[in-house]
Amino acid sequence: MTWTAPEVTRPTGSLIGGERETLTGFLTFYRSTLLQKCAGLTGQQLAEQTVAPSNLTLLGLVRHMAKVERIWFREGFEGLSLPPMYDPEKGKDADFEDCSPDHAPDDYARLVEEIRLADDAVAGASLDSTFIRRGSVYSLRTVHVHMIAEYARHIGHADLLRERLDGTTGA
Repeated sequence: MTWTAPEVTRPTGSLIGGERETLTGFLTFYRSTLLQKCAGLTGQQLAEQTVAPSNLTLLGLVRHMAKVERIWFREGFEGLSLPPMYDPEKGKDADFEDCSPDHAPDDYARLVEEIRLADDAVAGASLDSTFIRRGSVYSLRTVHVHMIAEYARHIGHADLLRERLDGTTGA
């Protein structure tokens, strides 16, 4: 049986909430938007390179965002020392390499799990909470803004990739 990425419901956040509600609302919206861009596609489609010569794929974006979620929330904010998610010998962009349709269900599930673990890591923490990463001090507020920007940028890529795959555009 061929695996297909599940349908996703995008939550709508408050447009009049406080700072925490606004930041977490936008982050949740963008996370679910990336998953929505994958909905209904098979592992083969998610791993397909549609814009030569780029190796960018929807599956690569899923893998990349799982890594980014882990780096900023669990390794950075929580201070955990975790093994690399992808082969370090392939360099910092290993998440975009070797995207296998056979591993798509696990890669997709890994992103969903990293999102859950990230939310658990910051539940109840102040946006003013800080941590040090690579010699710089970051606030949890800054991490939220960074993650919103990271997702927004990659959703633009996902829009183009999805359109090339099956013509689906928009929302």
